Amino acid sequence: MPATPAWPPKSAPRLFVEDELGEGLPLALDGNRAHYLGKVMRVSPGDTVILCDDMTGEWAARVGQVEKRRVDVTVVERLRPREAVPDLWLCPALLKKDRFDLALEKATELGVAAIYPVITRRCVADKLNPERAKTIVTEAAEQCARTALPALSDPQKLDALLADWPDDRALFFADEEGGRAAGAAFAAHEGPAAILIGPEGGFDDAERQAIRALPQAVPISLGLRILRGETATIAALSVWMAQAGDWKSVSGSKE
Repeated sequence: MPATPAWPPKSAPRLFVEDELGEGLPLALDGNRAHYLGKVMRVSPGDTVILCDDMTGEWAARVGQVEKRRVDVTVVERLRPREAVPDLWLCPALLKKDRFDLALEKATELGVAAIYPVITRRCVADKLNPERAKTIVTEAAEQCARTALPALSDPQKLDALLADWPDDRALFFADEEGGRAAGAAFAAHEGPAAILIGPEGGFDDAERQAIRALPQAVPISLGLRILRGETATIAALSVWMAQAGDWKSVSGSKE
């Protein structure tokens, strides 16, 4: 006899939705989500889709009617609760659009809990399209099977970020002029943390002094080479996840 197909199938499309999900809940998906399911993934009645609500977790749903601008689904069962993510914030200085898009995408894939974009004196950009940014992190979360979206803040100036910095959260400051080796600094830390990454032109002297004056700041080095902002973001987050984050407990692959 042929083997029973796995359910839900691994190839099922994944989407985040705004509604809180529950067993038996009917949903009408429209707009870009309907286009993606109907035109790109070409779902048919009876197919399975995976839905996440950033509240209760991940659910399997069954496709009902498929129309040009609408796809009806019914939630069947919960597959996973909303994941617990490491209490790590990313504070990246704004970069050129395509480079910052990459930083947002990879930060989401690597598992940060929140992203706080920063405006510094040498930033080449001082604005961020919130809808575009939200779309990037949502699509990245869908692609890498996250069940929790990172919180995404509006950009703020560096001095405002430092003025309101929480007393109990370490701020690891990637300083091109040097600091403690990132891996050692991360491994020695316990508790809430954040990583501050500078702009394409780096921090100026006054900004560097202001950061170092913050009691919670820990200057770190990311090696011998000067890294672009998006590269520094990926490198720092990867080292943190390996030394202090959830990579330490990974026992299997989801590829």
